[in-house]
Amino acid sequence: MNAWKAIALALACCTAPWIANAGGCTIAVIADLKVTLEDSSPLVRGKIDGADVSLIADSGAFYSTLSEGTVAQFKLPTEYGNPYMLTVGIGGTEAIMLTKVKVFSLAGQFLKNVTFTISDNEMGAGVAGLLGQNVLGLADADYDLAHGSIRLVRPSGCGDRPFVVWDKNRAFSIIPLQAQDGPFKQVGAEAFVNGKRIKIVFDTGASTSILSLDAARRAGVDPSAAGVVPGGLQRGIGRRMIQSWIAPVASFKIGDEEVHNTRLRIAQMSLPDTDMLLGADFFLSHRVFVSNSQRRIYFTYNGGPVFNLTAAPLADAARERPLASTPAMASDPAEPADAEGFSRRGSAFAGRREFAPAIADLTRATTLAPAEARYFTQRAAIYLENGEPVLAMADLDHALKLKPDDTQARVSRAELRVSRRENAGASADLAEADRLLPKEADVRLTLAGVYDAADEGPAAIAQYSLWIKAHPDDNRLAQALNGRCWVRALWSIDSDKAVADCDGALRRDRKVAAYYDSRGLAHLRRGENDLAISDYEAALALRPNVAWSLFGRGIARLRKGQKAEGQADIQAATAQDPGLPAFAKAHGLDH
Repeated sequence: MNAWKAIALALACCTAPWIANAGGCTIAVIADLKVTLEDSSPLVRGKIDGADVSLIADSGAFYSTLSEGTVAQFKLPTEYGNPYMLTVGIGGTEAIMLTKVKVFSLAGQFLKNVTFTISDNEMGAGVAGLLGQNVLGLADADYDLAHGSIRLVRPSGCGDRPFVVWDKNRAFSIIPLQAQDGPFKQVGAEAFVNGKRIKIVFDTGASTSILSLDAARRAGVDPSAAGVVPGGLQRGIGRRMIQSWIAPVASFKIGDEEVHNTRLRIAQMSLPDTDMLLGADFFLSHRVFVSNSQRRIYFTYNGGPVFNLTAAPLADAARERPLASTPAMASDPAEPADAEGFSRRGSAFAGRREFAPAIADLTRATTLAPAEARYFTQRAAIYLENGEPVLAMADLDHALKLKPDDTQARVSRAELRVSRRENAGASADLAEADRLLPKEADVRLTLAGVYDAADEGPAAIAQYSLWIKAHPDDNRLAQALNGRCWVRALWSIDSDKAVADCDGALRRDRKVAAYYDSRGLAHLRRGENDLAISDYEAALALRPNVAWSLFGRGIARLRKGQKAEGQADIQAATAQDPGLPAFAKAHGLDH
């Protein structure tokens, strides 16, 4: 028997009455998947061969997936899927590869020989993969992310009559579900932007909602128009990172709900029959009930901003040294009953950037379960987002006293220590994390960046190399190659390999200033002043007045005897970053 069908039967045996509607309509819970929001991703817990893992509950994924790094870490077998079938995401397409887990557990059920598809890309540090529609679409699904739950439910005696799974006095909308049956099932519907009809997919796996550039233009929205600002890079399935913008729109309408004079994130994405992804931000501001049995979607507004419009960091952010209030949610009629409940609700508040109630909930969790290190680590992350590093450090210290092998807490403390210039303590944390982590771990990319920030070049190179070897097709590969190129060039460790790394990054994306800047330094190390100047000028054309690019060009010009131009560049760079000349001199770049 197919293992995913087995989970449907196993879960179905555990149904229990939950809510009664009028006319004998009752709803039974098949499974209550507990959700914790981390980095705007809804995580559920499972086990792979007895080891705890986190999976993103991804309503936009047709099938459950494990990352390439997870497959390597657990030494799982691989095989090719159907060669005529591809998975499609905002970063492009992927051929389907399959793996099989001997024993997989979810919601208390243990299944043998479970098949997953394999993704080239990591979903985030500590995340093993995605839980897709082959699980989330087993029955009707109640997405209540604001209160840390996704419930699979089965209605009985309801027929085609509308029903709700929340307080019947709350206003709600009903829209037709355009779910695709068969192997590529999605949760689709229609909405309107500036009065123009668009096709949407309800996608909890997307941390933010995104409108395609083509659909935006059909609605009269253009990224070059006044009032449009950069929204950062977005990633998903596929090998490309895509640029996004945040643009004003006159209206966004879905069901009976219409938002006027709002803003939307737009990006150059191409998905079959999809104009917009409604991401986890929409699910936090709404409770969404997908009734596969009635082919309807019900949703009700929780309160607060509908979309998360925070700009994501840009891949070509300048390499400078040293390191680099919203309305409240609707009240919960039933307070959490335990520490885990407060943790989940707190994570939802944090996902909406409502830090005060998030901290209050995590404080309740730490009070109810003072021996659970995870709650202190979770509260530390919220303190950091709220600009309270002293309290964050205290929580991380306490978490590591409770659980010394907590690599998440250890890496977070190392990052915080580097930001405070406590490099010796950071090095100790990084070394312990390095010892504890599997060599394939995705978090090694973070370790590489922290080692670089701590000015430990050889250790950074080692971490970049481990990550690159384990993630040859990840859509962050260009960033990793650039990172290793930069560190090799800065420390003058094999400048030939540095150039090769930067060439690899630029083959993947020729529009990122940092990649030219890093290669410029590598050419400078090799005495190739003309090539260095060319790269620095390419970097400055993309991002004018970046201190490192100006400084490097200044050195190259001085070495060519262009004294006035070189001094002008160095003075301009020093005006932006007075500590740059001393830092460069410490690395043998004395002009």
